[in-house]
Amino acid sequence: MLNRLKNLTENLRTILRPVIAGAAAAVLLSSCATESAWNDSDIALETSGPAKLKQLVEMQDRLEDVSGRLLIRNTDLCQRHLRNILGFSVANKYSFSAANADLAESALGLGNRLQVMNVIPGTGAERAGLKRGDILVSIDGRTAPQGSNAEHAAVQLLSPAVAEGRNIKVTVSRNGANRTLTVPLTLSCGFHVELGQSPSVTAFSDGNRIMVTQGMMFYAKTDESLAYVIAKEMAHTVLNHPRLVNNTSRAKLLIDNLIQTPPKSTDTTGLKPMSKRFDIDADSVSLAMLARGGYNIDGTTRFWRNMAYHFPASRKKHYTSLHPEASARVSVMPQSISRIKAIEKRRKALPSTR
Repeated sequence: MLNRLKNLTENLRTILRPVIAGAAAAVLLSSCATESAWNDSDIALETSGPAKLKQLVEMQDRLEDVSGRLLIRNTDLCQRHLRNILGFSVANKYSFSAANADLAESALGLGNRLQVMNVIPGTGAERAGLKRGDILVSIDGRTAPQGSNAEHAAVQLLSPAVAEGRNIKVTVSRNGANRTLTVPLTLSCGFHVELGQSPSVTAFSDGNRIMVTQGMMFYAKTDESLAYVIAKEMAHTVLNHPRLVNNTSRAKLLIDNLIQTPPKSTDTTGLKPMSKRFDIDADSVSLAMLARGGYNIDGTTRFWRNMAYHFPASRKKHYTSLHPEASARVSVMPQSISRIKAIEKRRKALPSTR
């Protein structure tokens, strides 16, 4: 929900230094023939009722947790895109559509009062001891809002403290007893990672928000593979690629639409594809982000190779149609991985400045 500066240990020019392709792309892609098949029917989206609502909440939680590590641990690579976050989300039954308010009450146990839905690992909220399920009682000594406008009103209460960069005192009710916690802000890359209501296996950015679809979350079965996708879009955004390919306006409209439940349209074909150079540059930066986020980057080559195999550019609604030069990307990735590992090893050997 409420989601500043360190010096670069290795600057972007170093990270983006061109590498020479080693293995032929045809060899890399042909090896995919042994991989398990992927069918669109593997995207098992719930269509209605409590199961659908629970699935949406689980997806949102996973998206926040996986992206949180990347956003928090890469502030030195996001210097033009920084913000302070509290590191937790809240909701009540009115946070959902009018048609789902009663369902949120029965299926999720939400009522008029705001409840903590998720606490992002590694944030000030986690260190302060905030827990999922806590009921918000007060914010900086003021009664926490309730009812149909509660989430928006809570944002209004919290925004001044976040803007000033100060800690926030919240009182919560847990197991029938009140607890007052001091929540320090956490510096984060300033990108909002959104869940797209679409079965298409894709992700994209409007230069501020990153959209990952439900379909992509099914395809990226492990948190590590989901991190590969998010980091790639973070890198495109840091490098200003959405603006350079003139995608920002169209992507903004698409994200505005796809965050609605249900969306009016799930068609992402109006976006322009990234160039080979932009994709290779973004891959290099994303590998650095993944390493700093604590994710294992050894599996990236296989993941993107499989993506190209399962979703050739001709499949217009999926990721590779927006990133069509998959063979060029995959061919240079092993060298990029080796280089990023060496950079990360040197970076970790430097004296801490924190």
